[in-house]
Amino acid sequence: MLLVRVFGVRHRRHVAILLAAAVACLLAGAALFAATQHYPLPTGLYWAITTATTVGYGDVLPRNAVGKVIASAVMLTTIPLLASVFALMTGAAAAAGVRRILAMGHRFPDGAYRIVIGMNQAVPQSLTSWSGPAIRSCSSLTSTRPACARRCMSSGATRPSCPSSARPGQRGAQQALITGESDGDVLVVAVLLRKLAPDLPVVALVRSPSVREALHELGVQQTISAEGLIAHTLAKSLEAPHAGDMLSQLVESDRHSLAEIEADAGAVGKLLSAVRDERSELVLGLVHGGKFLLGIGEELVVAAGDHLLIARPQHK
Repeated sequence: MLLVRVFGVRHRRHVAILLAAAVACLLAGAALFAATQHYPLPTGLYWAITTATTVGYGDVLPRNAVGKVIASAVMLTTIPLLASVFALMTGAAAAAGVRRILAMGHRFPDGAYRIVIGMNQAVPQSLTSWSGPAIRSCSSLTSTRPACARRCMSSGATRPSCPSSARPGQRGAQQALITGESDGDVLVVAVLLRKLAPDLPVVALVRSPSVREALHELGVQQTISAEGLIAHTLAKSLEAPHAGDMLSQLVESDRHSLAEIEADAGAVGKLLSAVRDERSELVLGLVHGGKFLLGIGEELVVAAGDHLLIARPQHK
């Protein structure tokens, strides 16, 4: 029971192999010792256990050179094997305690959650201000809103086991964010994730335009370039000095939140400008066919299945 709770499948297999080898060496040593030293088998087993556990009472001793060789073999095999088992169990128990203290338990989040796969220096800072559903990464699973966001990274994201460990096909998965040390890593993870969850909305952080195009062909419509966002923000700030302040307030303020909601029946068929006049929230734009449209300089008609991107007061 302890092995099931503390270890993963891979570690449980290693412990089982080491433990089985230790028991086999102990039983073999007990049988050989009893046969060669003319002791009953229970006495030989008693001797083997006291020897393997380094207790060594000294009440049962080898009587000849053969017995000493058997004793040496038991000590050189069984003791290291048992020590390895105890070391693995102690280390796993300590790691489990640290994960509990740091809120990194492997309990699956209740309800809706978002998935973060990969490592990028921009992501931890972004997640510290996250107030949405729980975040689940493939390396450390957080069941609460991520105060421990800096641990939601994984350097082994391109391993097939990594995306699958986040269970992207589960009902509660709402969205996935893919990052990586290179655009190639992001592309590989996107392929793996699309195989596991074809319909899961995915956002990818990439730099290369060619990789962005390849991701679009995979069905990943939302691709973001951090460098590109910074460059465009600086350019707009040169056009309008307070454009940067506007964008900062839009994404940093804790007084409002951004939401993407499906257009209701009353909005379908109307111009986006009319919908903006009718709603109390600030309607930033329209999401049509997986693409965001600002609706400035063109008259957009809201269609069935479209979504509105709005800014609304933050409820605390």
